[in-house]
Amino acid sequence: MIVVLAGGTGSVKLVRGLSKLLEPKDLKIIGNVGDNFWYHGLYICPDLDTIMYGLSENLDLQRGWGVRDDTFMFNEQLSQLGYENWFLLGDRDLATHIIRTKLLKEGKRLDEITKILCKKYKVRQEILPCTNDRLETWIITNKGPMHLQEFWVKNKAKDKVLDIIYKGKERAKALPKALEYIERAKFILVCPGNPLSSISPILSLKKLREALRGKRVIAVSPIIGKNPLSGPAGKMMEGLGLEVSPLTVAKLYSDFLEFFVMHSSDASLLDEVKNLGIKPLFEDIIIKNSKDEVRLSSFLLSLFK
Repeated sequence: MIVVLAGGTGSVKLVRGLSKLLEPKDLKIIGNVGDNFWYHGLYICPDLDTIMYGLSENLDLQRGWGVRDDTFMFNEQLSQLGYENWFLLGDRDLATHIIRTKLLKEGKRLDEITKILCKKYKVRQEILPCTNDRLETWIITNKGPMHLQEFWVKNKAKDKVLDIIYKGKERAKALPKALEYIERAKFILVCPGNPLSSISPILSLKKLREALRGKRVIAVSPIIGKNPLSGPAGKMMEGLGLEVSPLTVAKLYSDFLEFFVMHSSDASLLDEVKNLGIKPLFEDIIIKNSKDEVRLSSFLLSLFK
């Protein structure tokens, strides 16, 4: 059994690749909930949904999020009626959020709801939220604190980052089943998601991070050279005074990481990563298509045969 710590757009390609090589029962995904938020009365879980859509062949591959061939008449109507429409909710995607919100109001937990939705979408792999409790990524900016979605989607990451906090981490408890799977896993893979907004919310759960220590954990770098593969990771890291580099990511994970896979062009970092007590590996980590998804996944699985 392989356990994957996953965000959304930066993680789904690798999750899809692994799903083509492993039996469904052998792939467990622990998903980020830090970007979950309420919008027009609906509870939105962008990263969980991206993984779910990716595994059910419903993902819009061009955007990297949402449902393929979706329309946005709902959003257009919101605008015409004078309501905010900065977060795009596709008309087909909307059904997912309505069902989730309805089930939440009926008293069901997020992990139960995720299981129900995955069954509806015929996803055979198990997707788990890292916690059922409130855990939100907030960006402290020169314009004040704002939820990650407001910073990234509404304001296009134009505000200066001063700090990042994970609201609720002190009280949030890691999902017991997630801890159980980490304990049983052959190895744990940290996907190449934004280390500060996709992976760190998961790692902010004390017991989950502790569970990773002493396990076989491998991470794929979300950065090549000084360039993040996607998203606002670079701006966030700079705002925190961190160098935008694979080495910084290795340092963030250094208390539990055994292997770190970087792009071949970052071979000069070999000794510095070794000095962290981590084994560096080099491979083409750029994923452009489904062949690349399988190629990189095959490489990762080959390390633990």
